[in-house]
Amino acid sequence: MNAPPVRSAAQPADPRRELGAALRRWAADGTGSIGVVRVLDRHGFGAVESGQLLAGTTAGESAGLLYHGALDDSAVPLAGAAAGLPQTRTTHVAESAALQAGLACAGGATLLGHPLPAALADALGAALEEARPAALVSTIDGEAALVLTGPDLEEVHGSLEEGIPGLDEEAALAARELLRRGATATERRTVGDTEILLDLWVPVPSVLVVGAGAIGEALLAQAALLGWAARTVTELAEARAAVSAFTEADVLVLLDHAPRFDAMLIDGLRRGRGFLGALGSRRTQAARRERLLRAGVTEEELAAVHGPVGLDLGARTPAETAVSVVAEVIAARSGRAAGALGASEGKIGG
Repeated sequence: MNAPPVRSAAQPADPRRELGAALRRWAADGTGSIGVVRVLDRHGFGAVESGQLLAGTTAGESAGLLYHGALDDSAVPLAGAAAGLPQTRTTHVAESAALQAGLACAGGATLLGHPLPAALADALGAALEEARPAALVSTIDGEAALVLTGPDLEEVHGSLEEGIPGLDEEAALAARELLRRGATATERRTVGDTEILLDLWVPVPSVLVVGAGAIGEALLAQAALLGWAARTVTELAEARAAVSAFTEADVLVLLDHAPRFDAMLIDGLRRGRGFLGALGSRRTQAARRERLLRAGVTEEELAAVHGPVGLDLGARTPAETAVSVVAEVIAARSGRAAGALGASEGKIGG
């Protein structure tokens, strides 16, 4: 018997919004110095999300989580201490404690704690609370910090430059390069002769399903499981309005094969943001391609449309198709080729 259609699903709260609210409150209240703790390096723990951040004050308040709270014994005191002086701390979590926290296995981490001036805390907090893209960049020793906010990270707060002209610009370019992948990320990299730690936060994906049917319902269910927002529209005007406001975090899955929806795809290509995917047979894809070319879309622009959307998993059911679609979205946002883990030698996880 077929499962009933999914009409709605509760979306889990984004803990980064709560962290953002705390940062803004502390900055406004003048609660003394604010310290932040970030993951400088780690081994083990299994697959964990990038962009881990914990913040605290000298008064003992804290907000945010590192690895589901498994590192709190080290991270919370470090946040308060780091409000006055940058420092690092190495910590290890045993197998039993890691599993209890919801991690896959034991692991260790080197944590960087450093001060975050009130103006930077307010800017970062506002972006996190309002679910807008944001980046926190610091020198590897935590002596200087830079916050970037805005849809294209065009708003710059603070500076890394101390006798190194151009460092801020190079760090901002690195953050914007990561933003184009559309996924939250943590990276250590060398800019010029300076090593930096870069945390980028991209809002949780929002999936726009255009067209009705069992696959659309399965996509809504899969998005809910991942904590992504999702909705279905069936009218062209509503679809075009949504796509015209796309950000890098947004995802389009076009189910309807009607030629009138070509206009929406053209809007998305011109907008140049987000993930554009279209379902359909090879024949359907070829026909759509010819129509778009006749409408003036270039070959280069067409390369941005994922069609048929989804990874080649051998999916047969609507639920399996939904898994293949979101899998391709995750791979694209992470800049991965989506091969089998056993066949790769790269880092497992984000």
